[in-house]
Amino acid sequence: MKSAVDTQALIEENQQLHAEMQDLLEQARINQQIMQRHQAFDLRLIGSGEFRDLIETVSLLMPNTFNLEIVTLTLIDHDFDIRRILQDLQIGLDEYPNLLFHVEGSTPLSPDQHKPTLGPYQPALHKPLFPSYQPASVAVLPLMRHQKLIGCLALGSAHEGRFTGNLATDFIERLASVVAICLENVINNERLKHIGLTDPLTGVNNRRYIEQRMQEEIGRAQRERSALSCLFIDIDHFKRVNDKFGHQSGDDVLREVATRIKKELRLSDSLGRYGGEEFIVLLTQATVQDAARIAERIRASVAQQAILIAGADADNALQITVSIGAAAQTPPDRSIPADVARQKLVARADEALYRAKESGRNRVVLAD
Repeated sequence: MKSAVDTQALIEENQQLHAEMQDLLEQARINQQIMQRHQAFDLRLIGSGEFRDLIETVSLLMPNTFNLEIVTLTLIDHDFDIRRILQDLQIGLDEYPNLLFHVEGSTPLSPDQHKPTLGPYQPALHKPLFPSYQPASVAVLPLMRHQKLIGCLALGSAHEGRFTGNLATDFIERLASVVAICLENVINNERLKHIGLTDPLTGVNNRRYIEQRMQEEIGRAQRERSALSCLFIDIDHFKRVNDKFGHQSGDDVLREVATRIKKELRLSDSLGRYGGEEFIVLLTQATVQDAARIAERIRASVAQQAILIAGADADNALQITVSIGAAAQTPPDRSIPADVARQKLVARADEALYRAKESGRNRVVLAD
């Protein structure tokens, strides 16, 4: 028979095995929870159909999912193509401080770097990637598509030992691949959306977009009791340009006038080609006095400098002017639907434009 000592030893061994089993079960439970969080994050990331969704998933959900203090996304956008699309889609970059854009020398990545780098935070190297927070350790993940660097994902932790050079990088490389694919997909979707709302000749918004935006802004102005104004702009004697110099020259005039109008507007304003030689400008938070001032700046900008076109005269310049009708709703009438209010606002601006042309052109007239 076993002695009492042997029995006690077996009891203690059994208790130890039971404790180890409980630890293993607890670790398995924790691992399952981590896996479920990661899977939920992947699904949310893959399901991002718009740029806003993707950025919010990366900058807000990712830190919570992976227990990080900060995550930033830097995009390579030397020609301002992405930023221009986001601006036209009314996505304010100031809404996303962790969304950064690459300029020469601003990231520690080289075009041929395909692997993540992990290690302690180095101000000279990593500050451009973390402008508002200084982590203790970082992981910088290149985002590659078709063998081309499109940006980087920067993970920051307050713990020095979180990211070290001897850690395996299989998991974060997979993460970077998923983010890069989703990013390319979302940007292409936004480009398609932008194309569908853009006038192909002038590059400004088309009539569909400007009517949609006006209705949205009028609805907001009705709720907030804020001012809203509209400019209806027409190029004077435009038919003469087409008849005398040809449609190619007419296209040159349209593009240049659109460019000059846009230069006089704020980021919050919207410009659209309404049809032919007509443009509409939507001015948010703008009274009739604001509208008159901006309209006069636009008129002067077009009139003061001749437009260079092929085949005009000896110096290849053509004097072009515009007539502008301005109307305001301060604030818009809450008693009518936003779509009806939009139609009335445009009609009033159009009527003012008609009076501007009837009274001599190259002038601004305010609606009654």
